[in-house]
Amino acid sequence: MNKEWSLFNDKAIINFSKVYPDTFEKVLESEGFRSVLESFLMRSQVTQDRNYGLVKKYTHSDILSGRIDALVKIGKMLTIMNSRELKDTFPQYGFVFDHQGKFRALAEDLYTYWRNLERYCILFDGSPEGLGSSSFIDAKTQFDQLILNLYRKVSNNISMNKPKVYRQVPAGTNVGLILKDLVWPIPEEYHQLKWIPFIKEAVIESPFITYPKRNTRDGFFEKLDKNPISRASLNNNHFIALPIWVGDLLCYVFCHRNFMTHLISLTNLFEIATEVEAAGRKPDLLLLFGVNDKAGAFDGFYIDEKNDLILGYISNDDRYDYFGYMKKMILTLHNTMQMERGNLPIHGAMVQIKTRDGSSANVVIMGDSGAGKSESIEAFRVLADDYISDLLVIFDDMGIFRRSNTGEKIKGYGTEIGAFVRLDDLDAGYAFKQLDRSIFMNPDRINARLITPITPYEDIIEGYPVDLFLYANNFDELGDGSAIEFFDNKEQAIELFRSGKRMAKGTTTESGLTTSYFANPFGPYQNQELCDELIDRFFEDMFKQDVKVGQIKTQLGIKGKEKTGPEQAALDLFEVMKNLNMKAGQKKSSL
Repeated sequence: MNKEWSLFNDKAIINFSKVYPDTFEKVLESEGFRSVLESFLMRSQVTQDRNYGLVKKYTHSDILSGRIDALVKIGKMLTIMNSRELKDTFPQYGFVFDHQGKFRALAEDLYTYWRNLERYCILFDGSPEGLGSSSFIDAKTQFDQLILNLYRKVSNNISMNKPKVYRQVPAGTNVGLILKDLVWPIPEEYHQLKWIPFIKEAVIESPFITYPKRNTRDGFFEKLDKNPISRASLNNNHFIALPIWVGDLLCYVFCHRNFMTHLISLTNLFEIATEVEAAGRKPDLLLLFGVNDKAGAFDGFYIDEKNDLILGYISNDDRYDYFGYMKKMILTLHNTMQMERGNLPIHGAMVQIKTRDGSSANVVIMGDSGAGKSESIEAFRVLADDYISDLLVIFDDMGIFRRSNTGEKIKGYGTEIGAFVRLDDLDAGYAFKQLDRSIFMNPDRINARLITPITPYEDIIEGYPVDLFLYANNFDELGDGSAIEFFDNKEQAIELFRSGKRMAKGTTTESGLTTSYFANPFGPYQNQELCDELIDRFFEDMFKQDVKVGQIKTQLGIKGKEKTGPEQAALDLFEVMKNLNMKAGQKKSSL
């Protein structure tokens, strides 16, 4: 990250600590502009498109560097004069005026090529060179506007016509990052991580739309017998770290620049740990994502008892270019550590619902990917105007149950401040309502995803007593009965919850009716003996504490019921809540 400029894998990084182009001339003369122009012309040559013949004919050069020099010179002149003035002053460049349409198209195509890149600017906090961190946001805004103005100036001067409509599209950088070296007690085995900078602050131009190479996740992560850090090969200049809170656990994520999209996406999903919170503190969890490994594609996690942390390891391979791998590895590490501490991981959603008739309940819906957890929450939102006075999402995908030593009810805690949801199964207008602060991944493909913040960190770690614990059954058709059914004893409940049945919905490479241990391949699956003990203990407590344990038939896996199924389940849940509150009121009045 120490270079002024980097262009790789359709990503561009400008280091404001080294260089800050603040004029048209500085932009056009910069290493960054020349490298973008070089990449654009090389692609043009491969495809033999309309621009290739134009540039080859009129730059009068047979080598790439000569063509770049000529276009840079023409671009600089077009920032101070139009094509007619250019022809009159420098007749040798009269071809720009004579072929205005073609050169305007060239400028448009280059601009589009630039905007199709993922564009990042970084600043090292406290750097004596470049720019100061206090003015970073202003500087980013000014640079973004400068790029837009440069495009408008050049393209308008080519054709000498001003557009009738100006569109304020993001033309500069998508993301701005302030980086800082963090002093933390690095165990000897992890010395390679010492000089990797951490993200202190991030600025994201929303909506941020990205196109990772993969759109599904496959399998689960293996529990390793040996620490994989010994096989890791890291180039410190290619990595950035992000300190995050996963529930109440501190996690350091070290990510290769090839997967920066996913690292940035974490900022919409997890709470960033402040410098004060992270400095001088060893993390509970540590993830290396995008490590060069001689064996090729490799992943797994290791319980490092010596250093009292859990390490996740994912190699630098295109098969992992999907956000689900980063998110689910982090949650696997979290769940493993929480089980070691006697807490039960729950793959599901927890919401606190207050209805307009005065009913309220803390509801947990458990199920594996595609079972209907997020879709049920969305159904609650759709019906909110008619039924709900308040809805608080405590967790949307993964949380924990924690027992109390004082005999209080089991409480639920969240891990994430955001949601990573499928667009396919949400209300059609939901994505547009969240447009201004969301990150979209492959929005034109099956299993398109949206990442958006939903709940403040203080709320997800508050702890809420569990009133209803329901298994998301997405495979059984409802018929004439209620979508909510309760179990009479813990053995009956454990049988269904432990089986983890679901109809696969395309979120992974699985298909049809599948099973997964406790609907959670992210920690419990790899530690079944320990998890069995916790399941028995927690379900015993829930039935003693009169927590209503049952199933909710979302019908999400049944064709034609993808929208109506969760909505009907939500309506039936409201009726159950009403009855529960009535019984609670009667019980209270009789005391």
